[in-house]
Amino acid sequence: MDVVIFGGGAAGLWLLDELTRRGKSAVLLEANALGTGQTVAAQGIIHGGLKYTLQGLLTNSATSIREMPAIWRECLDGQREPNLSAVRRRSNECFLWRTDSLSSRLGMLGAKLGLRVAPQSVSDDDRPEILRGCPGTVARLPEQVISTVSLIEVLANRNRERLLKVDPARVEFDCDTPGEVTSIRLDDDITLQPRVVVFTAGAGNSALRRSVGLTGEAMQRRPLHMVMLRGGRLPMFQGHCVDGAKTRVTITSDVDSTGRTVWQVGGQIAEDGVAWDERTLLTRAREELRAVLPNIDLSSVEWSTYRVDRAEGIVPGSKRPESVQIRREGNCLTAWPTKLALVPQLVAELCLQISEADCKLQIAN
Repeated sequence: MDVVIFGGGAAGLWLLDELTRRGKSAVLLEANALGTGQTVAAQGIIHGGLKYTLQGLLTNSATSIREMPAIWRECLDGQREPNLSAVRRRSNECFLWRTDSLSSRLGMLGAKLGLRVAPQSVSDDDRPEILRGCPGTVARLPEQVISTVSLIEVLANRNRERLLKVDPARVEFDCDTPGEVTSIRLDDDITLQPRVVVFTAGAGNSALRRSVGLTGEAMQRRPLHMVMLRGGRLPMFQGHCVDGAKTRVTITSDVDSTGRTVWQVGGQIAEDGVAWDERTLLTRAREELRAVLPNIDLSSVEWSTYRVDRAEGIVPGSKRPESVQIRREGNCLTAWPTKLALVPQLVAELCLQISEADCKLQIAN
């Protein structure tokens, strides 16, 4: 094989598609259901960097991500590979609003610097009903929101014959030196001899690295405790409430199989909620939603929470990485996209490193 990929989330499946179109012999191995972990748990927003400009500066994070919405839009419109026109879009835009606090007002001022996707003010008459009682400016932001489940299905269907489900306990690596994989044995009857091995398994990257002798810690986890609401009179709605340099809440919505609206609520409430149990988080979430959405009707709403770890390459002080991260050791590449929106950039950089590895191998031979 040219490349063996471990991890069937958005990054691994997109990379498999790209390599296949380039004529590489590649296969993807996954231990669980495709998308398990970060991809399916994500809110599906194709960020354009706005949340990284709220402090009034064009940060490195904003610069890295600001080109991504255009790339995704071309793929979703079928004008660029991979053709993602079959991916279900929840919305073509998000709304941006603030509360009446001073920090929230200042956050809105910093939300337009140097972005390719910048917010546009919405008149009072054009506001969604749920934002009619909010003070100050409401803006429309052309950030698309996609169904991450649909994304996984589309990418998987393009390369179904190159996907293998494996039992991690029955996968064995043969290595010349740490990170230099010569072969991979699956059960008793399949042996793969890859030129390059790529780990895109999110939180699973840590165990995979240990399996090939890479013992140095390379990964950090930044947990979230997300809130979910269902039913009642919840409208379909996607948006961010800003407060200073933070997104106070980020709301995305979809419809379940019975037609009930489901909200995922992230942002600062999900970061603060890591330290709280479910009951405490739900109490705080009710208070927070009523504070940022005065018109919301929470009667007859079902509530739940879920925890998810954002797995990333390690950064001093456990700070948020500013862009994609790739570690190359031997013929192993360990990769973290950091954000769903950055997957195209991660795949482009991985392909470049895989091509470089091929050139070095040809020279050595």
